[in-house]
Amino acid sequence: MLELLRAGTTRVEDLSARLGISPSTVRRDLSRLGEEGRLTRTYGGATVEATFRERALAERMGVRTAAKAAVGARAAALLPAEGTIFVDAGTTTAQLAEHLRGRCGLTVLTRGLEIALMLAGEPGLEVVVVGGVVAPKSHGLAGPVTTLTLERFMVDVAFLGVDALDPVDGVGEPTLVEAATKDIASRRARRTVVLADASKLDRGAVPAWAPLARGWTLVTDATDPAVIERYTAEGVEVLTASGPDTGDGGLGGRR
Repeated sequence: MLELLRAGTTRVEDLSARLGISPSTVRRDLSRLGEEGRLTRTYGGATVEATFRERALAERMGVRTAAKAAVGARAAALLPAEGTIFVDAGTTTAQLAEHLRGRCGLTVLTRGLEIALMLAGEPGLEVVVVGGVVAPKSHGLAGPVTTLTLERFMVDVAFLGVDALDPVDGVGEPTLVEAATKDIASRRARRTVVLADASKLDRGAVPAWAPLARGWTLVTDATDPAVIERYTAEGVEVLTASGPDTGDGGLGGRR
């Protein structure tokens, strides 16, 4: 459907005829894709934006919440018992941060203001805000101060959020400075784990990219074997999470 939209087929009736499905099914699928930010609904159809539009944090908090919760829960199994971790800014990484409540023995570096406030009252955690310039839409910190702080640490696991993901090009971000921040966080980590729901596994028009070293881990709710194979073929470990939005309600993993 996205390929047809990009090629210029935008009306519900035309999409229905080309795909061999009912107009009501087309409308339902367009609504779902619109909620995921992958297209813009129009009167009688939809269009795919040619340029990337970063969503504000408040808007993203209401999108695919069950899938993000499942991804965060699955990623929580990768938390070390003690040591130092980096938790990126974002709504999916915030779901992971929920599982840090009540933990002890961890130093948590974060560039997410909301995540820092969430964990600030946890007596068993040492929370370090990396500092930097606040991105107005994500509330994530980035820039020279962020770089300076991250370069002073070596972390056991870096948990990264993304705006888009590609098995070869790595992590997609709205700006070069945010992409560079993720690159540094990954390079200062013994293990890199990317949290991305299925809607993020399409590079779209995201402009800035940070490559990841071979051997990183993807935690996702995606279940399409063809999509997962794109990542495993590049040496990425893929762990799948299932929740109310994504299937059987349990948690599973595959390499």
